Amino acid sequence: MSKIGKKPITIPANVQIEIGPKVVVKGPLGELTLKIPSGIKVVQKENSLLVTPTNEERQTRAFHGLIRSLLANMVEGVANGFKKQLELTGIGYRVNLEGENLVLSVGYSHPVKINPLEGIKFSVAENKITVSGIDKELVGRVSAEIRAVRPPDAYKGKGVRYSGETVKLKAGKAAKAGAGATGG
Repeated sequence: MSKIGKKPITIPANVQIEIGPKVVVKGPLGELTLKIPSGIKVVQKENSLLVTPTNEERQTRAFHGLIRSLLANMVEGVANGFKKQLELTGIGYRVNLEGENLVLSVGYSHPVKINPLEGIKFSVAENKITVSGIDKELVGRVSAEIRAVRPPDAYKGKGVRYSGETVKLKAGKAAKAGAGATGG
């Protein structure tokens, strides 16, 4: 049995759960649905959810902890939501909101427009982008797509990076040539 799968999921008072072939989690921020694979059983006891495998097949054991983690993220998402912050580093790099769309000026000959997927909201403040929503996987995927527009450069550190991400800078040619060159 999975160590993660054994842990019960506590359900906040403002979250309702419907269990069937699909688990529907409703909360103040929205509603999420997850199809439960065969071999996994989800049971609600008072204010907690328990995920248990019904057999000992390899695939069932593999899904046990995964389904528990997905359900815990769904409960957290509809109750509080998820956020990821990105920051632009570089001279002339800017970000704006046009309606709900994100417009990045990151050194290309044209601005890059990113449309929000359903359930995703963008907010911008001082070259910092906040991606928020109730689906953790979707928030992470959209954040990764924004970062992929201009990943941080290894030599100058310019680009789009996650807030708190450190980029290890490489030494340039001049630093390498100066260190090993001898006058001759």
